[in-house]
Amino acid sequence: MSSASSSAPAPLTGNMLWAAALVLAAANFMVVLDTTIANVSVPNIAGGLAVSSSQGTYVITSYAVAEAITVPLTGWLAARLGTVRLFVGSMLLFGLFSVLCGLAGSLETLVLFRVLQGLAGGPLMPMSQTLLLRIFPKEKAGAAIGLWSMTTLIAPIMGPILGGTLCDQASWPWIFFINTPIALGCGYLGWKLLKRYESKTEKLRIDTVGLALLMVWVASLQLMLDKGKELDWFASPLIVALAIAALIGFAAFMIWELTEANPIVNLRVFRHRGYWASVLTISLAFGSFFGATVLTPQWLQGYMGYTATQAGYATAMSGILAVMVAPLAAQLSTRVDPRRLVFCGVMWLGCVTLYRSFSSTDMGFWQVALPLLFQGLGMPFFFVPLTGLAMASVEPEEMASAAGLMSFMRTLSGAFATSLVTTSWDDKASYNHAELVGMLDSGGGALRALTNSGLSSATAYGVMEQTLQGQSIMLATNQIFWLSGLSFVIAACAIWLAPKPGRVADTSQAH
Repeated sequence: MSSASSSAPAPLTGNMLWAAALVLAAANFMVVLDTTIANVSVPNIAGGLAVSSSQGTYVITSYAVAEAITVPLTGWLAARLGTVRLFVGSMLLFGLFSVLCGLAGSLETLVLFRVLQGLAGGPLMPMSQTLLLRIFPKEKAGAAIGLWSMTTLIAPIMGPILGGTLCDQASWPWIFFINTPIALGCGYLGWKLLKRYESKTEKLRIDTVGLALLMVWVASLQLMLDKGKELDWFASPLIVALAIAALIGFAAFMIWELTEANPIVNLRVFRHRGYWASVLTISLAFGSFFGATVLTPQWLQGYMGYTATQAGYATAMSGILAVMVAPLAAQLSTRVDPRRLVFCGVMWLGCVTLYRSFSSTDMGFWQVALPLLFQGLGMPFFFVPLTGLAMASVEPEEMASAAGLMSFMRTLSGAFATSLVTTSWDDKASYNHAELVGMLDSGGGALRALTNSGLSSATAYGVMEQTLQGQSIMLATNQIFWLSGLSFVIAACAIWLAPKPGRVADTSQAH
């Protein structure tokens, strides 16, 4: 972000310090919360807007893509508007678009407002971190990063629980309305407490061509993934056009960014082997994790009879042990080769996900929740040391660009994985259904048993179809978990492409 004035004000102390810290932590908490609060709400949103569950996931992917696109712009926006003005303005806009999301009466308007909400929320994560480091004394910088990291870890846990509870006790619009009082309060208090820390503004030129190309290829690819199944993939001229736009846009973006003097995304940091290996690992691992996390509540609510609240509690289990072992992961990452920690953490996630690929339709709550609980042990050992390894691989002056690009890739991989998982889930369920139809009751014994028990032929066929559909979905869910687990294993092996780091990085710039 832009540098502060040379005559920077003194850090805050006492109650003022903690009040400002809570405002910044709450802002970060709210934005991260919104990446997961909609996960368990998709069936409710889809039902309320009369669309399919696969279309309902646009609510997740649109927010993630918009947020990812804004992250590389944060430095330029902070320099043009001022750090505090950008933070407060983003906060208020986030609250406004949250209200509009809750008032949306169709999927199209909801997705539009989710895009605007993501664009407003993108700068809030890096800005909250930057301002926390500015208001804390240097000797307490560790406490500032610890507070920011804890909100980043706790928010994804609370998202499914809060989303499920609000959907069951009120209605789905409240998952968005709840942001408004927090956004208004944080915006008002943030300006009162932080305006003395406003940075000088500069009229920097923005890489408009790079930004336009970025938006074209990312949006085209995401739309292609989201709409592909609905439009029968490449049988549709629209899907073909989107694929061509994504391919040409990506190629032009790469060429432009590598030759531009002040690129919107500094691709030159990929010349460092440790950095690109870290980004490859986090993209594969986070995509696997987020895709499975989106799938789980849809499966539980749609086919296992769970309410949104119950699905939220089950999904949130993965965060409990993650929060508890995060301090240990942070300590070990400065003493042990981070590649070993990342390998063990990601491989643990892969093994648990592979174990989950043996799920069945007669599982109880704890049979679903316990693997998710233990999966949380691997999360901090994957995320914390991997960030440090990536930052240690680049030059000090490249850290801000490298951190922004890593955040962009992580968020984008989650959005792409969500689309791929939901599309593959439907495709595999249809394939499994077709396969099982030929095997089901070929001798007619089951049908005769059902009709002999007093059921009509139509009812008996309905019972058999329901069983068939349930098993088709269960097989498809296990197949997706198996592929996700395999992706984790590949990600764990990819970290060994990185050389052993020669220094420990200051990860305070990594958002």
